[in-house]
Amino acid sequence: MTGARNTSRRFAVELPGWLDVFLAEWNEPLDDLRGRMELAVALSGENVRRGSGGPFGAIVVEEGAGRLLGAGVNLVTAAGLSLAHAEIIALSVAQAAIGSWNLADAGRVQLITSCEPCAMCYGAVPWSGVGSLVWGARKADAERAGFDEGEKPVDWADALERRRISVTGNVLRAEAAAVLAHYAHRNGAIYHPAHGAEESDDGA
Repeated sequence: MTGARNTSRRFAVELPGWLDVFLAEWNEPLDDLRGRMELAVALSGENVRRGSGGPFGAIVVEEGAGRLLGAGVNLVTAAGLSLAHAEIIALSVAQAAIGSWNLADAGRVQLITSCEPCAMCYGAVPWSGVGSLVWGARKADAERAGFDEGEKPVDWADALERRRISVTGNVLRAEAAAVLAHYAHRNGAIYHPAHGAEESDDGA
């Protein structure tokens, strides 16, 4: 079409090369909330250590058996996509793994994220098909590190509960918040348009 900008019919998000090896070497069981959050927080810390994104990690598991369906880290700058938050990546990987946009097709599925979901990731939860959400650090912890988490309803957790999505928070909060604080201490780049184009990185 004359005068139209060049557009692509597809895009892809490339996961960090270290991720598969990291997961393969993770020997801790995923049979309870603590064990699952330990992995999510470890992913957030490794992402910072490797310089591959922001201090956020997430996993998706079968709620009962604990089988890992997907894992993600924040890849906003690496992928050049503002939507590439850890939760979105983990949900997308899990959906690809089961071959369905609706994770409920795999039974009752749980999303575990190292930080309370930002406004965007909160909005994605009901449409993903997960049956429960577990988070570690609080919104205030992320904002203390410089991130803009957006606005959510005051009763956001209750709103998910009304949709029969159970919510559990503050799991290993101190450990998850420590990763955020470390990232801020080392002056990790903060993704937010208000910071200007010269400062780029990774929301939640």
